[in-house]
Amino acid sequence: MSKSIGIIGSGSWATALAKILTDNGHHIHWWIRNEDTIRHMQLRHHNKHYLTSVYFDTSLLSLSSDVKAVVAACDELVLAVPSAFLEDVLGLLPADALINKKVISAIKGLVPSTNDLIGEYLLKQFNLPASRYFTITGPCHAEEVASEKLSYLTFSGAQLDTTQSIADKFTGSYLQTIVNTDVIGVQLAAVLKNIYAMGAGIAHGQEYGDNFLSVFITNCFREMQSFLEKYEEQKAAVAGTEPVVHNYSASAYLGDLLVTCYSLHSRNRTFGNMIGKGYSVKAAQLELNMIAEGYYASKCMHEMNRNIGAYMPVAQAVYAILWQQVHPSEAFLSLEKGFI
Repeated sequence: MSKSIGIIGSGSWATALAKILTDNGHHIHWWIRNEDTIRHMQLRHHNKHYLTSVYFDTSLLSLSSDVKAVVAACDELVLAVPSAFLEDVLGLLPADALINKKVISAIKGLVPSTNDLIGEYLLKQFNLPASRYFTITGPCHAEEVASEKLSYLTFSGAQLDTTQSIADKFTGSYLQTIVNTDVIGVQLAAVLKNIYAMGAGIAHGQEYGDNFLSVFITNCFREMQSFLEKYEEQKAAVAGTEPVVHNYSASAYLGDLLVTCYSLHSRNRTFGNMIGKGYSVKAAQLELNMIAEGYYASKCMHEMNRNIGAYMPVAQAVYAILWQQVHPSEAFLSLEKGFI
């Protein structure tokens, strides 16, 4: 008998993924750090901190604060913690903990200490091969999953048939799935779109209008393509192969960028909006009370691009605002002149 699916994380995105899986009748082992949250969920059947309108059939949940036990209990493991916390959580596991498991990353960020993609980190720390690593990307907001509005998830993996079998577990009446083999490209696109969404929020907070925002996002999309092309060129040069060509019109690229920049559900846009209105980073973090991946991603991407050398004025402006205390009006004034 096949073991069930595990989920690591208890925020809004983890809760949305748990809803999708349990709505489809799958039993899940769910790691939740806080014992009080576990007790509340067992008693009241919902997460009291995130997506509180979502109620679970608790017969389909095995809840635990023991990450080792959750990982041991499953064959397929969904990672849905913020990237900044991943090392702390998985650092509790032995090096052989992921042997023969499929790991599905729903994390849209880089590992801050190393600037590694999640798959690279898992290969280094747990010897997880690319054939057993998969990603979940958007466009999809947890809040719309909670209200069962039709949403789309993109699943990427090295083999399409295996990726499809994982995606099928999530497909349902309000959730459609798309599969591809573009594991690296969609991960980098997911990291970048959070940075750009933060910039879109800053622009809104600075009272730029829709006309500017449309040009801003268009240039962000160009910048994303430029970075990925340069990244693939360098990787191919080292490997002696042809560069990978990505389908930039796919939902995981353009669609996810658009929804993250425009949607009021976007925590990165919301965080950026507060920065644009004059909040400090610390004040915005306290007000949001959720992790905005774009904040950490902006620093990781700045450091990563030192080796890539792509021209990234928007990402650099967001980094300068968040990490170098450059005033948003100053940073955006320089951006205005360079857009096409």
